[in-house]
Amino acid sequence: SGCRRDNNHNFEVTTMNTAIATVLEAYRTAVLTRDVDGLAALYHPDARIFDAWGTWSYEGRDAWRKPLDAWLTSNRDEEYRAALDDVQVIEGTDMAVLTAIATYSGWSADGKQLRALQNRLSWVLKRDGAAWTIVHEHTSSPLGFEDGKGILQRN
Repeated sequence: SGCRRDNNHNFEVTTMNTAIATVLEAYRTAVLTRDVDGLAALYHPDARIFDAWGTWSYEGRDAWRKPLDAWLTSNRDEEYRAALDDVQVIEGTDMAVLTAIATYSGWSADGKQLRALQNRLSWVLKRDGAAWTIVHEHTSSPLGFEDGKGILQRN
């Protein structure tokens, strides 16, 4: 489901825009097939990424492509999967905000899940013609009060 602003600037619940749903499916498919170019193409050239891991921010698609490449070319013995759940969208005419819980997992050749972690994911998307591109991505995980460690599984 999602939200759309009507002519009076009120938000109403709607089904998710097909073009935005296409971005979600392209993201999942690019991770599964380890398609670095396909994944990078979902981002606007001037995208700003606040990643939860290691680097404060990436400025532009070209800078973001490097960690995408490092991720998708690692651990070739595993299948990588990305599942986006609890997706919520607020959509305007040329901009949209999407939030979701992203589960990233690694699977063995015999179909056993080896590991999984979850992040909170937020995207700001911009309409480019008929398609949408990600102009901002923010991933995060809450920190435990007692130990300050990232909580990588949703309760």
